[in-house]
Amino acid sequence: MKYIIILGDGMADEPIEALGGKTPLQVAKKPYIDMLAAKGKNGLLDTIPEGFKPGSEIANLSVLGYDVPKVFEGRGSLEAASIGVDIEPGEMAMRCNIICIEDGKIKNHSAGHISTEEATELITFLDKELNDGEVSLYPGVSYRHLLKLKGGNKNLDCTAPHDVMGTPFKDVMIKATTEDAEETAAYLNNLIIKSQELLKNHPVNLKRIAEGKDPANSIWPWSPGYRPQMETLQQLYGIKSGSVISAVDLIMGIGVYAGLKLIHVEGATGLYDTNYEGKAQAAIDALKNDDFVYLHIEASDEAGHEGDYELKTKTIEYLDQRVVKTIYEATKDWDEPVAIAILPDHPTPCAIKTHTNKPVPFIIYRPDAEGDSVQMYDEFESAKGAYGMLKGPEFMETFLKKQ
Repeated sequence: MKYIIILGDGMADEPIEALGGKTPLQVAKKPYIDMLAAKGKNGLLDTIPEGFKPGSEIANLSVLGYDVPKVFEGRGSLEAASIGVDIEPGEMAMRCNIICIEDGKIKNHSAGHISTEEATELITFLDKELNDGEVSLYPGVSYRHLLKLKGGNKNLDCTAPHDVMGTPFKDVMIKATTEDAEETAAYLNNLIIKSQELLKNHPVNLKRIAEGKDPANSIWPWSPGYRPQMETLQQLYGIKSGSVISAVDLIMGIGVYAGLKLIHVEGATGLYDTNYEGKAQAAIDALKNDDFVYLHIEASDEAGHEGDYELKTKTIEYLDQRVVKTIYEATKDWDEPVAIAILPDHPTPCAIKTHTNKPVPFIIYRPDAEGDSVQMYDEFESAKGAYGMLKGPEFMETFLKKQ
């Protein structure tokens, strides 16, 4: 048996009045996903352990079967692994968004989904201006970047910018949670202010403003941590070989620590215009040689952060027709059967434009097993499935152990 997890980041939602009191998953035309729900078994998965915020870093670690309280060391250290930056002893890593601030408030978490090329120029510029031998900035993809600090103390209260759009930035700056972290908090907050001064009149931003786009006029570091100690999926579950496919550094970084090969797909953007067909074909090709593939599609999450329920519905339909259909039709007659799991990592309701910690619906389909009574995949029908409610690592254990 081969295994593939198709993860539609943030697909789950809440009922939306404009959709007749239904969710995007309920109204989306998704015949292949619904077919797999009918042929497979269904349930709900609690991906957010108690005491953790519902971020993609937490939720994807849970989906992959990790004990989050034991292994989690911040988003930054995971993303560092993806872009090949080592986190040495005594160093702290943080995710570092480049964001748009307007009238003193956080307008958006992505600087209007700035291009990787523009953001790389800005982050490279800031690293040259701000690097004092203690801090370093590394460019990632679009608005997602990395900050590394020597001697940093991770006992900080940091706010993810996608959680507080419309909030005055000074109200949600970094706070120390212990006395010995106060120096680190003050240092990082000073970097934020300095970045705003440096970015204000940068040519990239002047050009963006002239084109009617949001300027990338501040950095925003969050999710601090040190180098994580994680077992590979081979060590945890006996997976002999596996691959991860994503446009997001966070997911690729988790893949590095999980012992998965990284597959980069040209045209993978993390948005609705991503290269769905390329990612699907990459997954098919990987399954020919690997036992396990983790295919991550970010588009629905970004639509949820924008509060765009029509776009979110469309991204689910794209996932169905351009990814799930392609993979199912290509693998359904293979000599070695392919088990398919479909789920989001967390909900990203359009009404609140951020993540919640509610359980997510999942499908586990095996060609050699009977399904349950569920006929459609959504937040409510899946709850009636044979698996009931699972928590964290129970999903991976169930998927791989053929229960």
